[in-house]
Amino acid sequence: VQLQASGGGLVQAGGSLRLSCAASGGTFSTYHMGWFRQAPGKEREFVAAISRGGGITYYADSVKGRFTISRDNAKNTVYLQMNSLKPEDTAVYYCAVDIGRRVGTATSEYDYWGQGTLVTVSS
Repeated sequence: VQLQASGGGLVQAGGSLRLSCAASGGTFSTYHMGWFRQAPGKEREFVAAISRGGGITYYADSVKGRFTISRDNAKNTVYLQMNSLKPEDTAVYYCAVDIGRRVGTATSEYDYWGQGTLVTVSS
């Protein structure tokens, strides 16, 4: 499975960005999908996850109410809509595939990772 994340960039605090992650080489509709982020000098952390069919979603407390994860199985793509961005959201954002039974929220539960896209939020 190959994952290609895009949509990162520089935005002012309070602004919005939409990240996309296109998957290839597998059966996208059978995978749970997740977004993680890693800020400089910090460990990679969970941001959001979505089940195979899109009916179940999970969010980190730090992004709940501001970020929305969604997917389009016909396009083999998962999205992360980020609103009301804060400087502390600055990080490299990674999408990942979870082929397990349950929707994971830990990095150890994910099997394939994309290359990451940088989001920088200025104050």
